[in-house]
Amino acid sequence: MTTYQASANVCTLSSLTNDKQAASDSGESQKIYLPGTDCVIKSQVSLAGYTSYRVGGPAQWCTAPRNIEGLQASIKYAQTHELPVTILGAGSNLLVSDRGIPGLVIVTRHFRHTYFDLETGLLTVAAGEPIPALAWEAANQGCQGLEWAVGIPGTVGGAVVMNAGAHNSCIADIVVSAQILSANGNIETLNREQLGYSYRTSLLQRSDRIVTQATFQLQPGADPAKVLAITKQHKEHRLTTQPYHLPSCGSVFRNPKPYTAGWLIEQTGLKGYKIGKAQVAQRHANFIVNCGGACAGDIFKLIYHIQNQVQEHWSIRLEPEVKMIGEFQAAV
Repeated sequence: MTTYQASANVCTLSSLTNDKQAASDSGESQKIYLPGTDCVIKSQVSLAGYTSYRVGGPAQWCTAPRNIEGLQASIKYAQTHELPVTILGAGSNLLVSDRGIPGLVIVTRHFRHTYFDLETGLLTVAAGEPIPALAWEAANQGCQGLEWAVGIPGTVGGAVVMNAGAHNSCIADIVVSAQILSANGNIETLNREQLGYSYRTSLLQRSDRIVTQATFQLQPGADPAKVLAITKQHKEHRLTTQPYHLPSCGSVFRNPKPYTAGWLIEQTGLKGYKIGKAQVAQRHANFIVNCGGACAGDIFKLIYHIQNQVQEHWSIRLEPEVKMIGEFQAAV
């Protein structure tokens, strides 16, 4: 997920179609149809259903393009109206403020295509493809290299941007290149070195470029049954060690080597600690779960409390891995 202020290369206001009926005093959300595409921009769209935490206020504007043309048209609309743009994939590493997100939220989870070259092991996949489904498909094809990713709750785009990882493996190990859309609407391809990977981050996290697809190097020709067995083991390990039965964002904090964040939080005595309906998970202390009815403010305050308590006990300030978007009231 990346957030940026759009600029340049705008379309004219007269080229946009506004659904005045939907914008009437009836209280229905406003709809804007982008000409030449099947893309619709809607106002005041709740984002709770778009995040794995199941919390968050409304997007001022929201759209979910299914192709590059729709994405380009959406960005041009934002540029025309000087709207900040937030890119949202699976929403699995994200905490959206209860106050929502100003500007235009572009949901990329409908970008879907997958191509396996079973001779070379190259896999080209769209940004909206879910990582777990991709891991299972690779295993079925007898391609090694994604077994570790079966428990990553996100899409290809988000995984490429944040260098998602598990079981001592990460996206940087297998990525060949990423196709990106720049702020001026141009399509570019960046290789692994240009992506600037390090632990759970890349240069894309601080840029205005949007991942549209990626190419990975896998190892073809393996016995599918053996790859499936390893993939299943990774999945079972995640299910038994992490609280998948409740909404969460995955790991909340980065691991401050040589420690793990979960160990520090557990040793501080915070397992099970609650603020409102947000709780430090009993199964894994680096998870904060929504016990039902939590708001983003509950989770934000719990993150802040954990940071303060760990710093007091260990003189280590935990750095959040989850991305927080929007305005949050300062915790005290």
